Amino acid sequence: MAKLSVEEVKHVAKLARLAITEKEAEKFASQLAAITDFAAQLNELDTTNVEPTTHVLPLVNVLREDVAAEGLSRDLMMKNVKEQQDGLVKVPPIMSE
Repeated sequence: MAKLSVEEVKHVAKLARLAITEKEAEKFASQLAAITDFAAQLNELDTTNVEPTTHVLPLVNVLREDVAAEGLSRDLMMKNVKEQQDGLVKVPPIMSE
């Protein structure tokens, strides 16, 4: 892969609205070169008989079955409420007139 120049790094930083110094641009250019070189090495691997995968473990569905269950009764729930009105929880107003 082609090595990113310092000017290209500065351009990408500008697009991302990042302020970087000349020294940082040089540092990032060398770091990005190492990353792209590693990616190029991965392209050299023979993956002919490798199955595509999205996860390393053969997990299908680890969630429990979605079953409706009875919730708390209104009377039981209202025992913990400071104020109520017409069977609803009354809370302080958040907007004043």
